[in-house]
This record gives sequence, C-alpha cells and structure tokens, in this order.
Amino acid sequence: MNLPNKLSFIRVLLVPVLVYFYYIQVPIWNSALYPDFYLKFLAPIFVVASFTDFLDGYIARKYNLVTTFGKFIDPLADKLLVMAALLILNDAGIVPMWITLIILSREFIVTGIRLIAVGEGKVIAASKLGKYKTASTMIALVLLLMFPYGDIFATIGVYILYLGLALTIISGIDYFIKNKIIIMESI
Repeated sequence: MNLPNKLSFIRVLLVPVLVYFYYIQVPIWNSALYPDFYLKFLAPIFVVASFTDFLDGYIARKYNLVTTFGKFIDPLADKLLVMAALLILNDAGIVPMWITLIILSREFIVTGIRLIAVGEGKVIAASKLGKYKTASTMIALVLLLMFPYGDIFATIGVYILYLGLALTIISGIDYFIKNKIIIMESI
C-alpha cells in the first residue's frame, strides 16, 4: 500500500475516533470545570483527517502514485468523514437533519453516476463547483465542530454551511446535466 492510500486509510480510521470522542462519557478529574473536555477534540480530529485528504491527493498526483484502490478509498473516506461530522452535528442540535439529507443525497447520487461511468470505462473528474462545494463544506464543518469553544464558531459555521449547501445543490445539478448522456445510456 503506497503512502497516499495509507493516508486515506488513516482518514477512514479517524471516523470512529471522531464519533468516539463525541459520545465518550468518561468522567475526568474535575468534570465540573471541564464538562465538554472530550468535545474539544472534535475539531482537531476533523482537521487532521481533512488534511490527510489534501495530502494524499497531492502526493498521489505529484509522484504519480494514483491507484485503483486509491480511486476507491479516497472518495469513500471523504464521504464517511463528512457523514460522521454531519450526524454528530445533527445529534448536538447544531445542524438540522434536512441539510444533512441534501448533502448526503447529492454525494450518493454523484457516486452512483461515477460508478455508472466507471462501468462504461469513463472517468468523471471533479468540477470546480464540486471543489468549491467541498472546501466550503469542510470549512463549515471545522467551525461547527468547534462549538465547545464558543457560539461564534457555530454562527459563522452555519453561514458557511449554507453556502456549501447552495453549492451542493448547484454542483449536483451541474454534474447531472454534464453527465446526462452517461446516465441515459445506462437506462
């Protein structure tokens, strides 16, 4: 397994760690003073996991280490990470479920279209709109996961998440329109 694939795999392994730190209920030495001690690890874990996404892609392209496994594990790891963060934020009452449903639905639809394309020997590259969507959503999730540090992060994060949501819808429609021939051929 090459380095980019190892980094993607690390990202997959960080997903249950993120969830664990959200749900951990172990009392610490002075839990009255630090009631949200473990929650303060959410944003740093998410940042580390997100950085592995940037790093694995950079290394894979720069050193020509792109593999079939990497093409599978990288987007899967991204989706698992985003899904876990959104579900944590739903449970915490910070992000409404309808936003999560729209974002995850778009991800599954796009993944389905990509699988159809791969089955026909075609590769669909990510669009600029999709990259902007991903960047804004990741920034929003980092800020939203900083909720134990103060409400200001959640407030700013919600506005950026709405931008990410708009880009999710627009890029999803754009993706469908640009690839409707592939979709229609598979029916």
